[in-house]
Amino acid sequence: MAGALDGLRVIELSIAVQGPAAGVYLADMGAEVIKVEPPLGDPSRYGRGVDNATPVGTPGPQFVACNRGKRSVCMDLATPEGNRAMHALLSAGDVFLSNYRAPALKKLGLDYDTLAARYPRLVHATVNGFGPLGPDAERAMLDGAAVARGGLAGMTGYDDRPPVLPAATVGDHAGAMQLAMGIVTALFARERNGRGQQVCTSALGAQLWLQQWELTHVSMTGARLPPAGSHHPNIRGPYGIYRTADGGAIMIAQTMAAPAWDAFCVFADLPELAFDARWNTPGGRLGEGNTAEDSAYVRECLTTAFARHTTAAWEAFLRSQPEIIFERVRRWEDVFDDPQNHANGYLAEVPVAGVGNVRLVGNLVHLSATPGRVAGGPPDLGEGNQAVLSAAGLSAVEIDALTSHATSRREAILAALLPGSD
Repeated sequence: MAGALDGLRVIELSIAVQGPAAGVYLADMGAEVIKVEPPLGDPSRYGRGVDNATPVGTPGPQFVACNRGKRSVCMDLATPEGNRAMHALLSAGDVFLSNYRAPALKKLGLDYDTLAARYPRLVHATVNGFGPLGPDAERAMLDGAAVARGGLAGMTGYDDRPPVLPAATVGDHAGAMQLAMGIVTALFARERNGRGQQVCTSALGAQLWLQQWELTHVSMTGARLPPAGSHHPNIRGPYGIYRTADGGAIMIAQTMAAPAWDAFCVFADLPELAFDARWNTPGGRLGEGNTAEDSAYVRECLTTAFARHTTAAWEAFLRSQPEIIFERVRRWEDVFDDPQNHANGYLAEVPVAGVGNVRLVGNLVHLSATPGRVAGGPPDLGEGNQAVLSAAGLSAVEIDALTSHATSRREAILAALLPGSD
């Protein structure tokens, strides 16, 4: 069955997460995504992270996650031959996707104005750290910088401790989601008017998008909300995470019906809460009308109560109460065994050189008529040079020259970086 974006060609010039993750979504939905890499390749190919004992030469987990299902073309865009080959690809492309900074794209002749004049139907999509305008438009960015600037890190953790970074690259991935949505929107507009356009977003902008409710609350009310640790800064009452007797944790969100609240109070050995008017309505149990002191009181009660039973005992009780919204707090290793993730096809397996099949996050958007799919593992550096560039009209001689030059440049760079190595 054809994917929703079958027949579309994306030329991707990006590294790390924010650009490549947007490309993965488009690939899952059927687009042909051609990743153009410099002689050394995307640096994330070589990033190993923490406690990585995979064989030397295995592509880095970040690269695997963000580049599965793509083709790789390796060439030096700084050469006239590489530039001509890039334009051969763009001439048959629908989307140019990049997270290179604007000056770099301008130097390569791949800025929006240049490409729009030459390819009027091309969607030119870029994402950066802090937006395309303003004094910091060209500043370099890594995920934590955007999370810090957008306010998320400053509101995560405890008020009497340093701010805490989220345990995931939420800045980069949120920026990638915004970019993918922008690209699909621009492609839809092109179906109506026949013209491509420029798509720009940023990790900073995506942070604001993730916090729309909280930022609007601060704007409307002037409230100065402190970080709330295991709770939400803008929700009072029981809502939050509590440790259990065996060191696990349960997140309690809401108890929607009075009988369920009564049952909870009995199991928690907190009968007094069942008769406390502050908590006897669904709104009250989300802190509506209650003070900070009320919240501190009920949270202290629940902290003591959750410590009385094991995680399994709490989960068994809470699952018997469908009107209680809760979840056992899972760690990353637990996610792979969650039957809900398997039932919805959220996880996939792809082959990765050096380690075999690897489980990872797959296609998360289900379309009934044009479903997406995980197209395969990450590409080897330059694996598509022959097939992709030949289809773009380059001769065998031109392709061999491009490939040989990229290989020579890679060897020269590695020799300079690793003197004395073979």
